[in-house]
Amino acid sequence: MKAFCIGLLTLLICAVFFWLGFLLFPFLIILTFLLRVIVSVVLVILAIWLLGKVVIFSWYKLNGK
Repeated sequence: MKAFCIGLLTLLICAVFFWLGFLLFPFLIILTFLLRVIVSVVLVILAIWLLGKVVIFSWYKLNGK
């Protein structure tokens, strides 16, 4: 009887996790899209900053300062 209760409890916990994941799926899709947008913006800002560093470095090298 103890093994039956443990098995039943395990199945109930798995069912709860399944339904929780099923209900959170739209949230995860929105979160994935938002994370993609944030990473893209950060990469663009990093690229602009790096381009500025290259231009400043080249400017000083060409002017001999």
